[in-house]
Amino acid sequence: MQNYIDIPEDIKYAVMLKGLDENVVKRISLENNEPEWMLNHRLDSLKKFQQIHMPNFGPDISDLNFDEIMFFAKPEALEKYATDWEDVSPEIKEKFERLGIPEAERQYLAGAGGQYDSSMVYHKMKEKWEKKGIIFEDMNEALHHHEELVKKYFMNLIPNTDHKFAALHGAVWSGGTFIYVPEGVKLDEPLQAYFRMNTMGGGQFEHTLIIVEDNAQCNYIEGCSAPKFNSRALHAGCVEIYVGNNSTMRYSSVENWSIDTYNLNTKRATVGENSFMEWVGGNLGSGKTMLYPMSILKGDNSKAEHLSAVFASQGQTHDTGSKVLHIGKNTSSQITSKSVCKDGGQANYRGIVKILPSAENAVNQTECDTILVDGESGSDTIPVIEASNADSTVAHEASSGKIDETVLFYLTSRGVPEDKAAGMVVNGFVSPIVKKLPLEYAGELNKLIDMEMEGSVG
Repeated sequence: MQNYIDIPEDIKYAVMLKGLDENVVKRISLENNEPEWMLNHRLDSLKKFQQIHMPNFGPDISDLNFDEIMFFAKPEALEKYATDWEDVSPEIKEKFERLGIPEAERQYLAGAGGQYDSSMVYHKMKEKWEKKGIIFEDMNEALHHHEELVKKYFMNLIPNTDHKFAALHGAVWSGGTFIYVPEGVKLDEPLQAYFRMNTMGGGQFEHTLIIVEDNAQCNYIEGCSAPKFNSRALHAGCVEIYVGNNSTMRYSSVENWSIDTYNLNTKRATVGENSFMEWVGGNLGSGKTMLYPMSILKGDNSKAEHLSAVFASQGQTHDTGSKVLHIGKNTSSQITSKSVCKDGGQANYRGIVKILPSAENAVNQTECDTILVDGESGSDTIPVIEASNADSTVAHEASSGKIDETVLFYLTSRGVPEDKAAGMVVNGFVSPIVKKLPLEYAGELNKLIDMEMEGSVG
């Protein structure tokens, strides 16, 4: 599967914009036929990007050359996405079929979308959910058909002043997903979007905006991949989620970019009274990752759960973690991070839990565990905890170690090859997170872990 993902498709492009300046930003806005307020937002974001310094923490990304990044790439003969897989170009359709997206859509999804580089190529939702008032749309199209909703929420949770790559996103974003679930509607089938970056030196900057009104429910899945070119690529998406009162939201993602990709993604949710936000993430690919999903528990009795599985191998540094801000009374959060490092890979947990004085009886538990397959790999845990309320309860646990030799001995003594046994142990280690993922993603993760573990012991 990994080799297949690493191979690019022979796609012709109508527009390709390399490098970053005001003309590129204006052309992106023109290609997407945007209203003036969005163009002004882009230009303002570009100014802020030029003023804000690079991050002073995390992995070294100083070799990122913005002049060499393809900030916009639109496949040829694509004026609007298809709503029938038969209308998608054969090369792109074959890739999605190998990834299992059309089959998953037929079997259990409420709707599916697929984006290549900067443009959505397929998007569709089942009619029964449309009749309930749910909106599932390409973000560019949503800007035209639901402009007031987009204008109200777009980059309010993640402003373009937040950090350098939020500002960059505000300047060059294209594509992504818009979901609106009306009050009282419970979407009990997941929606899914898959993002593929296919150009050399590519950049992908999709924006995901999800609004779940009061007494509602939503489940959304994202998958991502890119081919390997041996030239630097950049992913800097944004995910903003607004969860109303008495509502539930699950957001799942598996990010499997190529090793030459820098994955600098920003995800944030605000959670209302008596509501629940769940993040489930798997990070395997990309050379360097900086990703810290955040929950803002503003409503009383609101809850968040952050689950992540990280696999770092040779040439990879994953600097990931979670942020939770407790504001309301009786709020609670659970953070579970599991990472596996081999062949010199580095996986760090970096998180912030902040409990404000208003958050009476807040509870947080954070658990970070790492398996170091060899002596060359490394892992650091860097938690920040700020509790400004004496009623709060906070617990943090962290552990790291090698694969249990007694378990390996037990399995090999019963005829299981050592590599296979190691893979079984690692898959069992990350299973609390993987079992929360959709079947095709869980299967893909397990296969990739088995492949990575070949030749890793002994």
